[in-house]
Amino acid sequence: MNADKQAIKRSLVFFLVPDFTMVAFATALDPLRIANRMLGYEAYRWRLASLDGRPVRASNGVECAVNTSLDDERRKMGGSDRPSMAVVCTGVNIEKYQNKSVFAWLREEYNRGVAIGGLCTGAYVLAAAGLLSNRRCAIHWENLPGFSEAFPKANVFADLFEVEQNIYTCAGGTAALDMMLKLIGEDFDDNLVNRICEQVLTDRVRSPTDRQRLPLRARLGVQNSKVLTIIELMEANLSEPLSLIEIADHVGLSRRQIERLFRTEMGRSPARYYLEIRLDRARHLLIQSSMPVVEVAVACGFVSASHFSKCYRELYARSPQQERVDRKQLLAA
Repeated sequence: MNADKQAIKRSLVFFLVPDFTMVAFATALDPLRIANRMLGYEAYRWRLASLDGRPVRASNGVECAVNTSLDDERRKMGGSDRPSMAVVCTGVNIEKYQNKSVFAWLREEYNRGVAIGGLCTGAYVLAAAGLLSNRRCAIHWENLPGFSEAFPKANVFADLFEVEQNIYTCAGGTAALDMMLKLIGEDFDDNLVNRICEQVLTDRVRSPTDRQRLPLRARLGVQNSKVLTIIELMEANLSEPLSLIEIADHVGLSRRQIERLFRTEMGRSPARYYLEIRLDRARHLLIQSSMPVVEVAVACGFVSASHFSKCYRELYARSPQQERVDRKQLLAA
């Protein structure tokens, strides 16, 4: 390895937010440790930070000790201890996170040339800090509907990870591993990345645009290609639902054939299945955003709030309003 490569040092601070996801944090951090081991020197160094310098509890209940507080990190910005990358580690219950001091710190770090990263739902914090306007970003598929509504200026995708203008975001889970391996590959070469892959027992680095979720065929256990095509059409048209006639014309089947296929493959009518996936999106919006119920109804293709509430109650045994009340009580517990 040449001298320039040996001189590379990248220092990172992982800022832990309560209820952060341990799997994303661990799969982002451990490749750096393994890289150092393979290289034989400390190419990467890191520290952990929290708002007050106290341990932070992950969503799995494990408490993680940290090295610094936000105040400590602000003092380090002007000196040799300033990191080259600050990574926000989040997880569940992030939708309402508000801390102006954290947002200001992230903006100032970025303006000083520090790379900014977000793991799992970290894009929420980066967007709230004003760092994702007109930039590509990634977030976990489950949080994508609410995030899109809350931050319409962010170009969010259901990709594994996104890198643009020194902003790194990933969808969480093992996607954090892929993002960090890309970073290590940029710093060094594919040989080092391959050796790390062998250590963590993965056979490749996935590309940013690899799908987050299982293919429909595997996720639903459905083999019929026509049914899968119809479901993809439905999922792509939730705010303005297609009629069964439009779907039939698109796939080259009659309405009766589609009805029969769905009864056989899905155990219910196509209209019922379409309604259920629209209501599932509505549930995510109710939980993850502050959109008025009537706006949630429109976003999910319902002609009125009353019709939406009736359908929601029939499926979930509670009203949309009660869904929000239950969510607030859960967060307050």
